[in-house]
Amino acid sequence: MTSIGGAEMVDWNLAVATATRLVRPGPEVSRDEARAVVAELRRHAKSSEEHVRGFTRMGTDVTHDTPVLVVDRPGWVRANVAGFREILRPLLEKMQERRGNSAGGAVLGAVGGKVTGVELGMLLSFLASRVLGQYETFAPATRDLPTGENGGGRLLLVAPNIVHVERELDVQPHDFRLWVCLHEETHRTQFSAVPWLRDHLEGEIQAFLAETDVDPTTVLERVREAAQTLAGGRPEGEEDDGGRSLVELVQTPAQREVLGRLTAVMSLLEGHADFVMDGVGPDVVPTVSEIREKFQQRRAKGASRLDLALRKLLGLDAKLRQYRDGERFVAAVVDQVGMDGFNRVWTSPNTLPTKAELAKPAEWVARVHHTPEA
Repeated sequence: MTSIGGAEMVDWNLAVATATRLVRPGPEVSRDEARAVVAELRRHAKSSEEHVRGFTRMGTDVTHDTPVLVVDRPGWVRANVAGFREILRPLLEKMQERRGNSAGGAVLGAVGGKVTGVELGMLLSFLASRVLGQYETFAPATRDLPTGENGGGRLLLVAPNIVHVERELDVQPHDFRLWVCLHEETHRTQFSAVPWLRDHLEGEIQAFLAETDVDPTTVLERVREAAQTLAGGRPEGEEDDGGRSLVELVQTPAQREVLGRLTAVMSLLEGHADFVMDGVGPDVVPTVSEIREKFQQRRAKGASRLDLALRKLLGLDAKLRQYRDGERFVAAVVDQVGMDGFNRVWTSPNTLPTKAELAKPAEWVARVHHTPEA
């Protein structure tokens, strides 16, 4: 449990307990089947290193020190709560400072960290059944969840979710598991091969949080709104407010500027991973075309009306756009200047694409390669 200034803003332990209690059970598998899935995911994670490095020409002289952890849904929850506690600490400290000087402070004081922990746990229980894998860039080490020795993160593969989706899509399990590992290994390669990337991304996130001018009441209401939607608590017939997400609490021009840069870099990272997993695919994943087609259809439609509402509220629709926009950018640049030419994107923060350049790759090529636009 985190205590800031003597007051508990979020009961993190209760968030974990709530999410663990509410998360849906995974698909039915026998003990032997579960062991086999875990073993195969570990093998695929290992083999993906060579495939990704060979295709991207990145990190060929770098030794990974980040562990690969095959986890269940509660394990994913625990890992992410640990990460949230670390990265959100500055924002919580700022909210605590405002707590005693605003009407929101009275509301938070009444509601307390326990209710906030329950509501956060409800959101995590929803997300825990949907994430296939994740490279945790800012993960602090815990007793059960180690990280790299030199400040690296950890790669998580959520076994029950992978099995659930491969069954739902009716695709070849061996191919799908390797395909997922290729995506996550690309993220690990990005951060291990580009030493400045982690610090740059953390700096941008902290700059965003430092500029936050958010009334604690507003934050609490957004979390509660998401939790109520999840629980079916929105009154019948009540419309949402135009689809605002939790991320859309931006208050200042400076924060909007930082968010624009963050969106661009995250689009690049996600799009690059999608480009790589499909680019490597034909050589090592025979059914990659079928998997991609079915997976895209699943991404687009969502599972239900509730799923679509929560995706909008949590900003997950924006994440889907990041995959599409980023992949288009990477594909266009590689087509124009080749993989080595694209890899100049990793030279420094100044060579990252802007949000505008993501939509117009030729402008990035012209700027970074000093060539006239076509």
